[in-house]
Formats: sequence, structure tokens, C-alpha cells
Amino acid sequence: MIEKLLTVKNRAGIHARPAAIIAQTANKFSCEVFLSRDDTTVNAKSIMGVITMAAGYNTVLTLKTEGDDEKEAAETIAALFESKFEEE
Repeated sequence: MIEKLLTVKNRAGIHARPAAIIAQTANKFSCEVFLSRDDTTVNAKSIMGVITMAAGYNTVLTLKTEGDDEKEAAETIAALFESKFEEE
């Protein structure tokens, strides 16, 4: 299992477009992909799950990946957060 802390860096936070990008990216991998905030954990392969995180600007989320391609999945999703989902 790989665990990373990710910070939402885009000013608009995780709204529908970034949530869709996260879910589409997570679905490219066979491993399990989860995002957590406080006591809430959601399947990152679900757009609705990601949206329900209500993650605004500077929110810190925990990414957990587990499975055959966990390292690649974690790195790819972390890169989305670093790029601010290409919104800025």
C-alpha cells in the first residue's frame, strides 16, 4: 500500500471537472484507489465520491493505493494535484 498526502492547489477546489479527472485517471489502474479527509474515505474511482469530499483550496487529502500498479497510480494522481488540474 502507498499513502501520500495531497494538497488541493487550485483556487476552485475539487468541483465536478477535477473530480471527473481524478476518477477517470484512477479507473485506468487495476489497484484500489481511495481518498480520505478527516473521518471520510471514498473510492477515487467514483466521481460522486470524490465530489462529496468537499475539498476546497488548500485542503489536505490522503491518497491510498493498493494493488499491482499502486506506485504508478499514486504518482499519476499526485501529479494531477501538482498541476492544479491544469486550471490555472
